[in-house]
Amino acid sequence: MLILSFPLAFLIHDMEEIIVQHKWMAAHKDDLLRRFPRLQPIINHLSSLNPRAFTIAVIEELVLLLLVTAYYLMGGAYALEVWTAIFMAFSIHLVVHIGQGCFVREYVPGIITSVLLLPYSYFVIDRICQQMSFGKLALLSVIGFACIALNLRLAHWFGQKLS
Repeated sequence: MLILSFPLAFLIHDMEEIIVQHKWMAAHKDDLLRRFPRLQPIINHLSSLNPRAFTIAVIEELVLLLLVTAYYLMGGAYALEVWTAIFMAFSIHLVVHIGQGCFVREYVPGIITSVLLLPYSYFVIDRICQQMSFGKLALLSVIGFACIALNLRLAHWFGQKLS
């Protein structure tokens, strides 16, 4: 149940982002650039993603998540570790959205579902902690976050090329 619910949680969260990301960035870009000039490359990049490009990037990430979930369900070698790395990256991503909202001091795309999905993430992480040590979980979190960060760049590039 926990394994199969992850793609659904991902979809719920990313639907919020798909629906509001482009319009929110267009409405807030100038203010963000004024308030956070050091973040100009990130702000410009996110502003350049039209809804179709962003949706394509989300679909690429969803396909990856579904493949990882299928690999776990097939009982592949180190499947729990691979799935956990991806899940931890997602959970960190939720916390990042909440941090962004606190930093910007207003709504940011993805914050509502991030808050709503925190109990789910906590529950799953609690179950994972029953299966592995904290050190291993921390290492998998770092590896998962790094891999997803790299994949996000690829997914955004892919989305922009296909849109």
